[in-house]
Amino acid sequence: MNYQQWLTLAEQRLRDNVQQDPFLNAKLDANVLLQAVTKRTKSAIFAFSETELTQIELVQLENFLQRRIKGEPIAYILGEREFWSLPLKVSPATLIPRPDTERLVEITLELVYKRLDSKEYLQILDLGTGTGAIALALASELKNQVHIIGVDKSLDAVQLAQQNQQQLGFKNVTFLQSDWFKALQNHYFDLIVSNPPYIDEQDSNLMQGDVRFEPLSALVASQNGMADLQKIITNAPLYLTNHGALILEHGWQQAEKVRELFKQNKWDSPQTAQDYGGNDRVTWAIWTK
Repeated sequence: MNYQQWLTLAEQRLRDNVQQDPFLNAKLDANVLLQAVTKRTKSAIFAFSETELTQIELVQLENFLQRRIKGEPIAYILGEREFWSLPLKVSPATLIPRPDTERLVEITLELVYKRLDSKEYLQILDLGTGTGAIALALASELKNQVHIIGVDKSLDAVQLAQQNQQQLGFKNVTFLQSDWFKALQNHYFDLIVSNPPYIDEQDSNLMQGDVRFEPLSALVASQNGMADLQKIITNAPLYLTNHGALILEHGWQQAEKVRELFKQNKWDSPQTAQDYGGNDRVTWAIWTK
């Protein structure tokens, strides 16, 4: 079987399952799987479409295809996802980094550059780091201007983030196991950033798409998804320097509640920014007390 024959067959088998899983994109998924197994670019596969697949490649492709037909995310099948142009290892122990979280990185960088006008070196904390995506994206941009600590309650997540750090070779990041702030006594930061669990446990979206395979502990929070956001907003001032900032990702309908929590806890000037789809996604505020 050659490249084109396999693509045609795979697309049809995936398409037969689109009705059961509308998140499948048959043509795109088949191409991504074939590129991963053959180690060839999309253009090379197109140009050499009559290339015969080896038996080993066919077996691996069949395994990947069966997993995708069942709805397993491409990122988990391949064990990798790109974020901020960085190749990151992923696993079922962590969330899959998403493009909207790059907005969190962008807002954080804007605030970092403002602080660097008055301070030469900054300490940054990434709460609930998962794959280390946010911390490593910041590290790639800021180099020797910052040191970043990323923490996660899950030891598996911390070890995965450490693997990503070693693969990328960044020296300005440290990953630790910690249940939110618990292991950070006597640490103070200029900025704290987090993409915490914020989905209501009754949300029907938990039964759709990639999130079916992702760890619920990284997705779901009590109090209609607000519990962890509230915990972070309440406790962050104990770990911030004066005029430190807290930047949070949240659900698209939670911005007003998050700003109100900031105000109730005496933060200054909470603001919200939209994601790439135009939805309220990132809210931040400054601590000056």
